[in-house]
This record gives sequence, C-alpha cells and structure tokens, in this order.
Amino acid sequence: MKIVVCVKQVAALDDEFELREDGLGVDPDSLERDLNEWDSFSLEAALQLREQVGGDGHEVVAVTVGDEEAEDALLGCLARGADRAVRVWDEDVLARGDVLVTARALAAAVSREEPDLVLCGVQSSDAVNGATGTAVAGLLGLPRVAVVKQLEFDSAAGTVTVARELEGGLVERLRIALPALLTIQTGINEPGYATLRAIKQAREKPLEALEPSDLGLDPGELERVAGARLEAMAPPERGAGAEMLEGSPAEQANRILELVRERVTS
Repeated sequence: MKIVVCVKQVAALDDEFELREDGLGVDPDSLERDLNEWDSFSLEAALQLREQVGGDGHEVVAVTVGDEEAEDALLGCLARGADRAVRVWDEDVLARGDVLVTARALAAAVSREEPDLVLCGVQSSDAVNGATGTAVAGLLGLPRVAVVKQLEFDSAAGTVTVARELEGGLVERLRIALPALLTIQTGINEPGYATLRAIKQAREKPLEALEPSDLGLDPGELERVAGARLEAMAPPERGAGAEMLEGSPAEQANRILELVRERVTS
C-alpha cells in the first residue's frame, strides 16, 4: 500500500511584522514557519494505516510545493516516519501561491507515485482556502471525502470507511473504494513526535527536489490556469479607538445610552 500525504510549510506572523516593499507579502524576517497543523494529523493517519497493514512494501510519501525552506517540513515528516519526500518548486510560477497552480503541481507529483490513498489537511493555517485537496482530487479524477474525523481501512475489500463532520454536529459515515483522496480534520488522532535519533536519521532518507518540467508540466500553462492573482496586501485599517468612560455608574450609563443613540441615528 502506498499513501501520499500532501503537506505544506505554513507561515505564522510575529506579534510585530512588516510588509515587503512591493506590498505583495510579508517580510520573511517577520515570519515563523512550521508544518501545517492539519497536515500533521494527515501524516499521523498515514503512518497508522501503514502500521495497520504491516509487512514490507508499504510506504508513506510526503509531497509539498515549496522552496528550499519547505524541506524543513519534509524532514519533520521523514523524522516522524515517512519513507520518502518530494518537493516541487519553480520560483517564477509557484511562488504566487495560487490554489489551482499549486494543486496542478501536487496532482502531477501524486500521479507519478500512483498511490492507493492520498491524504491532505482540510486547510492550511495561513491561507485558509480549504480548496487544495479538493482541486487535486478533481484533477486526478479521484473520489474525495472532506473533513474526515475517523478512518478505518479494509484491506480485503480495498475500501476505507470514514466519518466526516457536517453542520450542526451531525456525522456522515461513508465507505469509499480506493484509490481515493481524503482531507483530514484535526483531532482524528494524536500526532506523534520525532526522537532526536529519528531527526538525525531523517537526512539519510530520500528527499527529491523537482521542477514542474520534471513532471511534464509547462510553466507557461501553469501561469495561464491561475485562478487568482495577488494584487496587494495590507494590515487592516485601525478605527478611532476606544473611549474610556469616567464618572459615576449613573454617568457612565447615561454616556452609553448617548453612544447607542448616536450609532442608531447615524
């Protein structure tokens, strides 16, 4: 059994941050990077499935779209138990972070692996699009189930039975034939931690760096399929601030009443 886990190294803002001069992003010095939380649960689900199947010939492959810094996230996946890792990057095309472009690069890398199961996080903590996994499934023509919070594998039938979250606390239970793609929700398991020895050994595992052309993708075509282009990024406008109320409780209550009337009539 081969399981591909699509992961992302996400960026978190420092308490104080600055934008780049071109206004199209945040200064890298103001960012902290780590493996996306949802992807951490996806990886753990893949590792547990591999353990359940047992025996030789089963592997977990972590795949990402990112620059060299993203290898830190892949090394973390390898340290926790992934067998191999693949990184796809092109500075001119993939750096824009468009969901459709990223999904096409991931789909090409996944297709090359011919996996039995593809796992993605429901969303990333920085972009919060929640669309990449769905787009990859569509591009590959795979059946897809989103927001999976429970997963059971039947090796004899070649199916997975999943429970997924619905609105209002409802849970939907589905059985789906493999190959398939699932987007994993946080809380499905308890992600493990890598030992110091495993972290050192991770650098000895295969980590392949590819360009879109290595996967048969035309960079020009990737640019043409972009669904969105970032025009500008800016911090939210600050309001007038808070008004500190002084005086007795009765005076403060009267002032609150005045403010409410001003807002209602304005």
